[in-house]
Amino acid sequence: MKRKIFVSLVISLISLNLFAQTAQVRVGLLNGPTCVPASYVMENTTSVSGAGLTFETFADPQALLPKMIKNEIDIGFMPVNVAAKVYNAGNKSIICCAVVGLGNLSLITTDENIRRFTDLKGKTVYVAGQGATPEYMFRYLLKENNMTYAGEKADVTMDFSIPTAQIAAQLISGKIQYAVVPEPFATIAKSKSEKVVAALDFQKEYLELTGEKEIYPLSVMVVRSDFAKENSKLLKEFLSEYEKAVKWTIKNPTASGLLCEKHKLGLAAGVVENAIPVSNYTYVPAVSAKKSIEGLLNLFLEGEKSSIGGKLPDNGFYYKK
Repeated sequence: MKRKIFVSLVISLISLNLFAQTAQVRVGLLNGPTCVPASYVMENTTSVSGAGLTFETFADPQALLPKMIKNEIDIGFMPVNVAAKVYNAGNKSIICCAVVGLGNLSLITTDENIRRFTDLKGKTVYVAGQGATPEYMFRYLLKENNMTYAGEKADVTMDFSIPTAQIAAQLISGKIQYAVVPEPFATIAKSKSEKVVAALDFQKEYLELTGEKEIYPLSVMVVRSDFAKENSKLLKEFLSEYEKAVKWTIKNPTASGLLCEKHKLGLAAGVVENAIPVSNYTYVPAVSAKKSIEGLLNLFLEGEKSSIGGKLPDNGFYYKK
């Protein structure tokens, strides 16, 4: 009897040990500016509550989403409207943990005559990210300035034909003259040519038009809803680590740039260092950011309801610890 009990205990301990070794939190990162603070976590955090951390990088949210839906990635990052659309259109399979980036959009140009949105009349503007915040925020700001962007007689023509990463080079070469981009692409363009200027600050215009005190959210961290229910301790610890990473990144742009380059997140160290001061990284828990998230999503609703799944997400979208 004693031998049987001993064997059972050994098997149980081995099983627990194997579970501890194989349990993982699988994190999906977007190459580029969105996940710059993640480099600090990659460098300094190997596990949370005994579970190992693994990281996989993706070119864009469209590549990341299928893996989250298939339960192959637990935590990810994406634009606010994409997260809302998945929540609304599916079975509430992902929820929002936190806002991790605020607006950092600008219109960059080599035309020194651009001072206000009405100066863009008759121009073709190349926009980074069709169906995402740059497009819909640009639409909103044009509309509020009594400018049209659709139809044969539109005041402004939007063009989405150039990949975001190539816009700066096209502008510097003179092939295009006007572009709407997020950071760090505005910083990249300005650093490579003194002729390039950030003529229109979308954040400043948004605050003036809306009377809001806070800049609109640009990117969020999301989690599989099942993972959040089943692994609340792991998730809380990861969120704490990421919040710490954001604060460190803001205070240490040089070191952060080196870590991004080391962990191959798609940006050179010098670019990250120069862009961090204007990239508006933040960490705001989802429940605290609900008002600002809904403010932005309402702009999407006005522009195209399908862009967020037809409606504002309900309270279940906002993760509560």
